[in-house]
Amino acid sequence: MESVLFILGRLLFGGYFVNAGINHFRMIDPMAGYAKMKGVPMPKAAVAFSGLLLLIGGLSILLSLYPTVGSAALVLFLVPVSFTMHAYWKIQDPQMKMAEKVNFLKNIALLGAALLLLAIPQPWSLGLF
Repeated sequence: MESVLFILGRLLFGGYFVNAGINHFRMIDPMAGYAKMKGVPMPKAAVAFSGLLLLIGGLSILLSLYPTVGSAALVLFLVPVSFTMHAYWKIQDPQMKMAEKVNFLKNIALLGAALLLLAIPQPWSLGLF
């Protein structure tokens, strides 16, 4: 049962980031506009780079290929994005503040999961391939 739960968790967790990475490239212009509004330098390149980190991390977890590298890529994405893009403590408008706080806390929870995956001994014996 534990192995089934581990694989299911990897599918959900990795799939979430693969989907997010694909969306970074599908919606690069609107995301770059949002990043620019948040003061991110070279926003289009930043969105592309963050999309690449998401794809690397998500596919790595999903397929159990170099999961340490993938988990590290997700940590590298989540830390700066959480504190730059979702800095709810800087926002005055109550509705916007609440929305950004939800995204910040979601990212921190995902960061916790990525850190947990880094703590699991490698290699994972429950790979899909």
